[in-house]
Amino acid sequence: MTPGYLEMPDLTRAAFDEEGFYRVGDLVSFVDPADPSRGLRFAGRLSENFKLSNGTWVVVGELRAALLSATDGVLQDIVIAGENRDRCAMLAWPNPARAKQHATGPKNAEPFDLCRDSGVIAFIRERLQRHNGSTGSSGKIASFVLLDEPPSLGAGEITDKAYVNQRAVLDRRREQVEMLYAQSPDGGAVAV
Repeated sequence: MTPGYLEMPDLTRAAFDEEGFYRVGDLVSFVDPADPSRGLRFAGRLSENFKLSNGTWVVVGELRAALLSATDGVLQDIVIAGENRDRCAMLAWPNPARAKQHATGPKNAEPFDLCRDSGVIAFIRERLQRHNGSTGSSGKIASFVLLDEPPSLGAGEITDKAYVNQRAVLDRRREQVEMLYAQSPDGGAVAV
């Protein structure tokens, strides 16, 4: 019910399509393609961005890039959780070569578990605390879980363009996501 952003034509152009409809980032499909009058069905999100429960937008692409940079390559990839929750958290895959540089456990032991190594965890926690000190609420990470099982192509966690499919990872790994938001993180969740 608005023609756009007040005195901000660049934001207006980005937020509205060529027909004047607001781009909300939702995907829809026809309930019955042969009969459009039957309506539309929600089919997911075009954007990975989401809102926290307080209404604050989280711009996932920017946050992901900032976190990968903040952890100096120790994390190979990240998925941000927090939609409709009060804070952001993350699932992350360590980069074995970079993470081993911070490991304190016996590196020659088999199996060597980077995801539970106290040195790796301490390094990531310290870097996230530093990141959190320089960002607003939509960029702060409250907890994290390090994942040892790589994203699954068969389960749809990898897109056809070889990117991590955030929604599929969050759906498939609900148990780890719930650990991120437990009252007292345990079972692999690390509070920042």
